Amino acid sequence: MRLTLNRRGLLAALALAATAGLAQAQSWPSKPIRIVVPYPPGGSSDIIARAIAQPLGEALKQTVVVENKPGANGNTGTDFVAKSNDGHTLLLCDVGALAISTSVYKQLPFDPSKDLRGVTMLAYSPHLLVVHPSVQASNLAELVALSKKQTLNFAVSAVGSAPHMAGVAVEKATGANWTYIPYKGGAQAIGDTVAGQTQVLMNGMLATLPQVQAGKLKVLGVSKATRMPLLGNVPTIAEQGVKGFESGTWQGMLVPAGMPPAVLAKLSAEVTRIIRSPEVRERLVAQGAEVNTMSPAEFTAFFERERKQWAGVVAASGVKID
Repeated sequence: MRLTLNRRGLLAALALAATAGLAQAQSWPSKPIRIVVPYPPGGSSDIIARAIAQPLGEALKQTVVVENKPGANGNTGTDFVAKSNDGHTLLLCDVGALAISTSVYKQLPFDPSKDLRGVTMLAYSPHLLVVHPSVQASNLAELVALSKKQTLNFAVSAVGSAPHMAGVAVEKATGANWTYIPYKGGAQAIGDTVAGQTQVLMNGMLATLPQVQAGKLKVLGVSKATRMPLLGNVPTIAEQGVKGFESGTWQGMLVPAGMPPAVLAKLSAEVTRIIRSPEVRERLVAQGAEVNTMSPAEFTAFFERERKQWAGVVAASGVKID
């Protein structure tokens, strides 16, 4: 009889918890939502955040604002979200940068695996290897040869960022020689390369393609396994001798670890629906981003794989920040 009562009690508790979770999800959100982008305006994460903010607000019947909190390769804004406890602060960022930070920085004020939970992956944008139009190179081999004859400044969105590590990987594989110039975000790195203050850049296609299309930057390679339809005549970096090379910018949404499961599920469903909608998808595809969604569990597993993969790249590069 005791076992029966215990079982009944357990079932009743589970039913009560499920009911409470459903009620919590139905009442959320109860105030405006912030999507924190931990980089300056104009980069890939910022573009995607602003593409989904309005339709998300309409779906949830609350105001959704995008707030840029740049600093320390995304760590400043990420720490802010990880420590928020209002239940209405979200993070939209370059997942690669988060996965790399744990290896690049000797100490972080947050633990991405413990303090954050994935909502969904959003999109993937391969890196473009571009140069200022004045650079006398039309492919990777010519760029490598030129780098051995004259100083080439290589703009990166931040020390230890995914584009930085991709540049290091190409440099080591080809024997190139360039000087890395760090910026506070991809938009600033693009701007200085367009202005000719830096000569070489690797950055997400979503933010970089418009400058290529405008003739302000010259594209030499795409960091994807296969060519991109929008740049069908541009060979991949792998095709140009760096076998198996692939890198890119993964954008995803995360929330503080304390977010209730029912609310997380509701948010994931809405964001996934919006990013997959024809109007948003077509807008991003036209700029070189591929919509790629995952469930919270799939996103968490992907994130852990990325951390392990980048740890080896960072170790080989010798990049370390106190």
